[in-house]
Amino acid sequence: MRNTTLCYIRRGGDCLMLHRVKKENDLNRDKWIGVGGKFEDKESPEDCLLREVREETGLELTSYRYRGLVTFVSDQWETEYMHLFTADGFTGEPRECDEGVLEWVPWPRLLELPHWEGDAIFLDLIGRDVPFFSLKLCYRGETLVRAVLDGKTIKEEST
Repeated sequence: MRNTTLCYIRRGGDCLMLHRVKKENDLNRDKWIGVGGKFEDKESPEDCLLREVREETGLELTSYRYRGLVTFVSDQWETEYMHLFTADGFTGEPRECDEGVLEWVPWPRLLELPHWEGDAIFLDLIGRDVPFFSLKLCYRGETLVRAVLDGKTIKEEST
């Protein structure tokens, strides 16, 4: 199991998105996601968030909010606990990222871009400013087969 962070950095009505196109064998290859990455030893979610945003974008966050915990269960990859954040304050300008291409995208257009199916669920929760939530997303390959929000099933693939 691994712990990661993911942050959606807002600037007005836009969000800084990472188009994952540069790394080989990237489970997020060709998808558009927020910015984040894996915890290092002894890091808190906030420590990881600040370090990953700095490493991937060159930005220093000055205002951010812990939004939820997303548990990813897959038949192909190890279980992942993703600590989800949003940020609306930062200093600096985005620089080139070695994991993909950074681009400011209007928030309403995020779901028009290639993404994981479950991302639509937590992006909706963020967009509606839902307080802290726990979301479990179960995948078979790249297909979302089950989603559980705060202990209640909200999507179940029929068998």
